[in-house]
Amino acid sequence: MKKITSKLIDALTDRAGAHVRKRTNHNMHESPADPIQRLLIAAKRDSYFRPHRHPQTWEFAVVLRGQFDVVLLDDSGLVTERMAVGPAADTIGFELPANAWHVWLPAADDSVFLEIKQGPYDASQAADFAAWSPAEGAPQVDRFVEILRQAKVGDCVAQPPVG
Repeated sequence: MKKITSKLIDALTDRAGAHVRKRTNHNMHESPADPIQRLLIAAKRDSYFRPHRHPQTWEFAVVLRGQFDVVLLDDSGLVTERMAVGPAADTIGFELPANAWHVWLPAADDSVFLEIKQGPYDASQAADFAAWSPAEGAPQVDRFVEILRQAKVGDCVAQPPVG
């Protein structure tokens, strides 16, 4: 039996703090070939999840600790929905259809969510990243995250391509 324990979540949040991306994951599934992928993702508040979509699969998520703001966007970077997700929020989980642009914004340190998606996992097809958003590590990330944190439904967060 596999268990999600407080001890496991504590260890994940500790590992997230030591990681350059300020997040880490723990796979509950056995291999990338599994037909259902199940993983825990722990993040610090300053972790950047680049806006993305999963073209081949739906995504189901439940926040177990802390809080995230989840922002849904259209193809042009227009915010179509924004929700606080976590044990202290009105929403603790959700399911997105395939091809839904979204971004996770950790609203508290040591936030953790359970993500379930269809497999098998193929890194080359798992996610499309929004061309109108900066890549991880780009100098524009901090400014872009602040724009995302303040964005309301109807705002456009798209940034011009760099280069």
